[in-house]
Amino acid sequence: MGLKPVDIRNVMLGGHSSSGKTSLAEALMHLTKSSDRFGSVVDGNTVSDFDPEEIKRGSSISSSLLQYQHSGKKINLLDAPGIFDFELGLYESVMAADSVLIVVSARAGVAVGTEKANRIAYKNKKSRMFFINQMTVENADYGKVLASLRDNFGTSVCPIVVPVVEEGKATVYVDLLTMKAYEYANGKAKEVDLPDADLEEYIHELNEAVAETDEELMEKFFSDEPFTGEELIKGLSIGIADGSVAPVLAGDAVELEGIDLLLSAISDLLPSPLKASKVPAVDAKDEEIEIAIDPSGKLCCYVFKTIVDPFVGKLSFVKVLSGKLGSNSPLYNNNKHENEKIGKLLSIKGKKQTEVDEIVAGDIGAITKLSDTGTGDTLSDPSFKVKVKSIDFPTPSLSIAIAPKKKGDESKISGAIQRITDEDQTLSYFVNSETGQQILSGLGEQHLDVVLSRMKSKFGVEVDTSVPRIAYRETIRKKVKVQGRHKKQSGGHGQFGDVWIEFEPNEGDELVFEEKIFGGAVPKNFFPAVEKGLIESTEKGVLAGYPVVGIKATLVDGSYHSVDSSEMAFKTAASIAFKEGVSQASPILLEPILSVKALVPDSNTGDIMGEVTKRRGRVLGMHPGEDSLQQVEAEVPESEMSDFTTYIRSSTQGRGSFTTEFLRYEPLPSTLEQKVIDEAERLKEENQ
Repeated sequence: MGLKPVDIRNVMLGGHSSSGKTSLAEALMHLTKSSDRFGSVVDGNTVSDFDPEEIKRGSSISSSLLQYQHSGKKINLLDAPGIFDFELGLYESVMAADSVLIVVSARAGVAVGTEKANRIAYKNKKSRMFFINQMTVENADYGKVLASLRDNFGTSVCPIVVPVVEEGKATVYVDLLTMKAYEYANGKAKEVDLPDADLEEYIHELNEAVAETDEELMEKFFSDEPFTGEELIKGLSIGIADGSVAPVLAGDAVELEGIDLLLSAISDLLPSPLKASKVPAVDAKDEEIEIAIDPSGKLCCYVFKTIVDPFVGKLSFVKVLSGKLGSNSPLYNNNKHENEKIGKLLSIKGKKQTEVDEIVAGDIGAITKLSDTGTGDTLSDPSFKVKVKSIDFPTPSLSIAIAPKKKGDESKISGAIQRITDEDQTLSYFVNSETGQQILSGLGEQHLDVVLSRMKSKFGVEVDTSVPRIAYRETIRKKVKVQGRHKKQSGGHGQFGDVWIEFEPNEGDELVFEEKIFGGAVPKNFFPAVEKGLIESTEKGVLAGYPVVGIKATLVDGSYHSVDSSEMAFKTAASIAFKEGVSQASPILLEPILSVKALVPDSNTGDIMGEVTKRRGRVLGMHPGEDSLQQVEAEVPESEMSDFTTYIRSSTQGRGSFTTEFLRYEPLPSTLEQKVIDEAERLKEENQ
């Protein structure tokens, strides 16, 4: 008999950084004999943190897929990073998971990463389970952490494994489902007598949560009849699947305490793909539908993660929703409208890859060498046109300019970045056509630092970094009339062009050209040359060499020579007039203004509005945003936003975020003009 969807559990490990997610994954793998050693984050030999950057930093920076067997179930464990700069892994993992196991430190308690993991689980209709980890560390406080979980996430939180603490140390763990107690020594569990401890409150919370999942159980609860173990598991399974119950277990991953109880809870209580929430999608007519896990349906799967290796090639991680993915299955990419050919099908356990013949509905695996497929794409049988709705990844908010350290590496940079952005949906890269800089944007300093390190180690490209230059503009403030005269004599035909042009401020970016010539002072056939000379002149202004906008030029007079005048002569005369006219018309610099929308906790709104003002911005208003946050809307000069990511993350402890959008250009304060002009002059000298 092959693997059935009912025997699969897809579980994401989420939580705050340093809560012990990777150590917990290692403990689960070790106790199920799915790894050949009990690895350590400190030693850099865990199954999930195998990337050289992760080993160097001692923390997860990307999601990893692990697999183990327990009680006849196959568990796909997705270990997601807790560091905010690497939130990509959190979003990738939740796409494939049916449940989220949120790890909380018994010492640090509920932190921002805890909130984010709970929020993304709730938002994507995933079942939740909490594990209070690190119960053996100093200052661990189970009661305080449990109370904080209930305060933050509501009455759905209920305990099912409770530690009994004596003199600040957990000595016994009580399984409320079986009312058995265990103590641990050297990672081994030993059943002991129930301790003389007050467990009534915890038992009542569990019974109340179970009763609310089923009418029969509710009647039994109000009749003060005790639930059997089977009834507790039945009620919990129902409540966990529909999101009304989030059970809490406790233990210590490093000391292997309570891990056996967690293994059983994952297998017995968390929903299989068959009972998990349906996946939102659109059909061939772009009508919204939901896809349920269906092993007998037509093949449909979607890519939730991509790895691009310069030596191995592309590896696409997929979750199969319906049908069966075989090594010879015909595949159609519904997003790119292209047929795809499978390289190999793989089972993944950390960095270990094992070739398989098929991946069944509800299961997770990987496909090699898909040429046109990326993260978020839906692959299906060619006759089944459907697209799974892709998750919205966090928007890049911190930008740097990059340049090759070695001449000739320009093409290497774009090639390396292309491969890295194929992996990372939270990165963006483009060449600024105005400044000529290559701009790389990510979620934070650590994120960009890892990208640059990988460019060097994987693709052999080293770069210099700098703050991106601002694309200023220049314009004029008054009307002037000037002459542009070009006369040159040098054997044979000379060059002669003479124009009088009025320059004045005007709305819009493009130069507006008109002519009001009387009496043929300038022949009509030279008008296009005059206009062309003016348009080309707008590319570099007179103050700092930035493009000139908001200007109207009217040709009012001039003269010509029947032999020496030419289109080139009049084009040159027009450019002379432009430089002279703009210089006399009170030129000023314009700076780009961004529309900023910041989502922050209510307690931080005052600080954020004050910071906007410090950055020469204007607060437009505030209103409730998503996830119980407040949205502050403002307009801020782009030049003041380079480190706003760092500020907002620091001031909100990682809870805040923001997006920007170009709005318009406004005059740069005169007190700042000279600094911009001096910088432009410096860059000009460097490039000469």
